[in-house]
Amino acid sequence: MARFELKLPKMGESVAEATITSWLKEVGETIEIDEAVVEIATDKVDSEVPSEVEGTLVEILFQKDDVVGVGETIAVIETEGEELIDVTETEQVQVPNEVVEIEKTIEKASEVAAIPITKTSGSGKFYSPLVRNIAQTEGVSMEELESVSGSGKEGRVTKEDILAYIDNRGKISEKETTLLKVEAPKPIEKIVAKAAPVSVNGGDEIIEMSRMGKLIAKHMVDSVQTSAHVQSFIEIDVTNIVKWRNRVKDAFMKREGEKLTFTPIFMQAIATTIKKYPLINIAVDGDSIIKKKNINLGMAAALPDGNLIVPVIKNADQLNLVGMTSAVNDLANRARNNQLKPDEIQDGTYTVTNVGSFGSVMGTPIINQPQVAILALGAIRKVPAVIETSEGDFIGVRQKMFVSHSYDHRVVNGALGGMFIKTLKEILEAWDVNQEF
Repeated sequence: MARFELKLPKMGESVAEATITSWLKEVGETIEIDEAVVEIATDKVDSEVPSEVEGTLVEILFQKDDVVGVGETIAVIETEGEELIDVTETEQVQVPNEVVEIEKTIEKASEVAAIPITKTSGSGKFYSPLVRNIAQTEGVSMEELESVSGSGKEGRVTKEDILAYIDNRGKISEKETTLLKVEAPKPIEKIVAKAAPVSVNGGDEIIEMSRMGKLIAKHMVDSVQTSAHVQSFIEIDVTNIVKWRNRVKDAFMKREGEKLTFTPIFMQAIATTIKKYPLINIAVDGDSIIKKKNINLGMAAALPDGNLIVPVIKNADQLNLVGMTSAVNDLANRARNNQLKPDEIQDGTYTVTNVGSFGSVMGTPIINQPQVAILALGAIRKVPAVIETSEGDFIGVRQKMFVSHSYDHRVVNGALGGMFIKTLKEILEAWDVNQEF
């Protein structure tokens, strides 16, 4: 018999963890290949984790409502075949000249005071069950754990980090500790702004935020604290596009079987503009800039509960209008029905949101990390405008809209951010009203 470790899969660049919402299999049950084992939820989508092997579920390592990091083992499946390394061996603590099993270490817990170590610290750091277990049994306080530098993804503290800290801490003699306490300067206290207390009276209703709402709120705050947001705005005359769509939409539906909206027209123009300005299609990793090879457009879509989800149109610059329309309609429909797959909401390189669908003239959207820009499409309105002709200027009714461009001023300057939407304006206003689809 062999043991297969079922791990939490990667679900997007900005997704580092997920919450276990339901186990679909119990210990002792048989599992087929590709059969769903557990349901998980992130701030972007609910999904199922299938099994890569056929066998029997012998161990469940996390319970419902537990938060699990990407890549962590969540269950063990016993399969036919050669014996593999037992999963419990990965829970051994390696120290110089000896290996101490976690089970033996736990026996020392009665010798130290019980110190509660939570999954997530006050600063938002996530600690895996193994790291929390080691810290608890070794008497490492939550305050000490906060000071440990993490070498894992996004600064996460790994098993090696906590063991190195404990090993070095044990080598400091009492004399050295006393000297450190005397000579070390008093740390500067970090000033943290606290939210003003909210007064609640008898007539107020208290509504608990949903799980997704809490995660989205954190994602938005993290984005504002990460990127230096700045906005540019421009007004675009889309009269020719409105006339063209009104003329061809029925024939388009009859021939292609798809409803032609303004969204795919705009998305195709945006993809073309990104090809002209590839430094908008980047991500920031520390002091490095990652220039993305593919143009993957995120399309913010509203869910029935009011939250937003961002399905991604992969290689959007390679689609013609028919292909773009099909992709937009398909993703939007499945988003509303909560039928998106994890890989359909990841790897986005630029995001577009349509605030005009709610009647807004313009908006100032928050960047979808780790991207560096996002575009908001305002409502299309009939407005009086000055029309320039060879015979003079006159006032006429035109169809116009505002677009708002939010970008990360750490890496995108005002010239690039402004020229991007200026070029988009030129592409849309040059639309040939007589063209076919």
